[in-house]
Amino acid sequence: MIVIASSVASLAMRDPAATRLEHEAARLVALLEAARTEARAAGLPASWEPQAMQVGAEGFHFVGFPPSSALPSNWLTPGVTAEVSGARAVLLGPEPLIGAQRIVLRLDDQRLVLETDGIGPFAAVAEPVAAAR
Repeated sequence: MIVIASSVASLAMRDPAATRLEHEAARLVALLEAARTEARAAGLPASWEPQAMQVGAEGFHFVGFPPSSALPSNWLTPGVTAEVSGARAVLLGPEPLIGAQRIVLRLDDQRLVLETDGIGPFAAVAEPVAAAR
């Protein structure tokens, strides 16, 4: 009985920043995959760029899409930042193979990594504990 109660309590006390960051990651994966599909279908040289990591410059933008695409440019949670590893932007198209790419999302002291091998979709990946620090 005590084990069950402590398990329920530990799940209930989960860090809300981690949950919000996971929601932002899921949303970004969906946006990137939709934009990637549109770029390939339309033959657009398109990319995704996070805003500079400065106060008041939170968000991101999709480059190379017509205004009618109406892709969002903001995080739903204030304070989320993103960094593309080894590049300024994530290439989305028009080529079907886009190369391996990695995005690091941060919120407060939480960190989450999204990756693609260039063939498959973007997905959240687990990092070793030592690398997350």
